[in-house]
Amino acid sequence: MSVLHVNKNSFQSIVKESAKPVLVDFWASWCGPCRMIAPVLEEIAAERPDVKVCKVNVDEENELAMSYGIASIPTLLVFKNGQVVNKSIGAVPKAKILEML
Repeated sequence: MSVLHVNKNSFQSIVKESAKPVLVDFWASWCGPCRMIAPVLEEIAAERPDVKVCKVNVDEENELAMSYGIASIPTLLVFKNGQVVNKSIGAVPKAKILEML
């Protein structure tokens, strides 16, 4: 599966109503650490069919980012059954991201 780009209109159906755990990356195109972890997220999306991997561009979806208290990027949130169950801020290694899931 590939990384899904979500916005405030699709967030509810893609993330909150998902039967699978969802890893959401809050990012921006100008953010260096965000660009560093992007390939890792692509790998996880390809390797883990049991998990959805999504991205939210904070510049385009400021309201959504604010509703989850995103103050620094990249911020990774893991949702299970519509609830945030894990959070990581900053560029982290693949092993740490997998551990969060």
